[in-house]
Amino acid sequence: MNKRAVLSLFLSLALTLFAGCGSSLPNPTPPAPLSASNVNLIFVVSEDLAYHAPGDINSKTANLTNQGLQRSLRMATFLKQQVLGTENVTSIYALEPMTHLQNANQLPDMVGLETVQQFALLNQITLSSDLKGGTPYAGQSYPLNASYSAESIPSGLPTPSPFCPNCKGLDFNDEGGDNEALISGIVKANPGFYVFSAPWETTSALMANIDKLEGYNLTVPTSYQGPNYIYAISIAASQSASLVTYNSNLSPPATYPVLPPPKLVSTACVAQEPFSITVTGGKSGAVIPAGTNTDETVYIIRHAEAHPLGYWDDNNYVGAGQWRALDLPNALRGKISPDQVYSIDPAQFGPGSVDSATGDSNWSTVAPALTAEPYAIANNLPYNLFASFLLTDANAPNETSALLFTGRTFSNQKVLLAWAYQYIQPTINALLATYHGDGPLAPAWPDTDYDSIWTVRLDAHGNLSIDNAMCEGIDSAALPAVPPQF
Repeated sequence: MNKRAVLSLFLSLALTLFAGCGSSLPNPTPPAPLSASNVNLIFVVSEDLAYHAPGDINSKTANLTNQGLQRSLRMATFLKQQVLGTENVTSIYALEPMTHLQNANQLPDMVGLETVQQFALLNQITLSSDLKGGTPYAGQSYPLNASYSAESIPSGLPTPSPFCPNCKGLDFNDEGGDNEALISGIVKANPGFYVFSAPWETTSALMANIDKLEGYNLTVPTSYQGPNYIYAISIAASQSASLVTYNSNLSPPATYPVLPPPKLVSTACVAQEPFSITVTGGKSGAVIPAGTNTDETVYIIRHAEAHPLGYWDDNNYVGAGQWRALDLPNALRGKISPDQVYSIDPAQFGPGSVDSATGDSNWSTVAPALTAEPYAIANNLPYNLFASFLLTDANAPNETSALLFTGRTFSNQKVLLAWAYQYIQPTINALLATYHGDGPLAPAWPDTDYDSIWTVRLDAHGNLSIDNAMCEGIDSAALPAVPPQF
């Protein structure tokens, strides 16, 4: 053997060993973005207590950690650019949180929604700008489908009336094969990009079942590879399908996200007329109701920016709202110190103010819950949902008031409540009505005000005080229309 052959053999063996040891050789060429002419089923695996990367999930809250939130923000950019090739998404489906209750406290799984929220805001949806079908406006946002089908309503939750077929999300338990029914309908739909966010248990079963039902004969993954992987079943017009696997190779920091420039503008509390209401038992005819909580404080905030023009609304907040939601831990530092965070079940839906180009006018109400989700993550707080009644029911203000302020559940507690603004005043007035019938009432919450905080306090005897003296201090008018980029 000559010297050149020996040298060639040596280099070949060395490179083989070098590659096998995880060397710095270039990674394989990543797959190309998916074709817009295909029906693309794109699966983003959200994390839960059973399947997650080390450091991404808080076992006490069953929620993301700062590191997990960082991963979701970065995954959004990868998904938009490397998987969709910067194309606009067609639909986004997320886990219905109450179908997956975790740990001893039975906390809902909010991670599926949080995993794709940043991605949703990298896409646009066009809606008319007022109730009369005015000038179309393209908002930097996209609705998230997370509502129930008839099969997926958890025990003890009210039945939506009517159901919202265009809002349906993913059911963790796949009752009655409802997840497969959803995707079977999409397979027959127009070409586009259909994104699904759910834990590995749901995602793996769904990919395997849809492969079997449709007869694609794909080799779908059978073991969890981590949250950096995205799987896509791409179906051509001929109905032939291929599985494409993407690896984002993300290694997020463990600190809370730092917002990029521009620096957010602070503002004084000027969005509402100041008010303060005090109700003391035995004065002015007031009577403290039996069963009223004691030593309780509830801080009420409105969901983040959702109306960039007129009545434009798809029940998700827009790009400007992501700046507020992600800055909330900074804005509220030193102002409040809640023990837990509550919001309305995002699987509930309500009519938007306008129709989309596809004719959809109902969307899952995800904005309130997703507004306070980053605050809960940053402060390691349990996140729970009020889901035992429909927010749109005529009696919802009384039910909200009863759950929050009676029954001793929240005695000696401080709660941050993220709510839809039009239901805040009725809830507070329902609470006031339980003390007496002719006392002062709370004012309406202005529809342009996203900054105010209403504070409700019950003292050691159940005496009541309500005011709007605090605010978040984030100037809505100065927030960028495009969400922060990570």
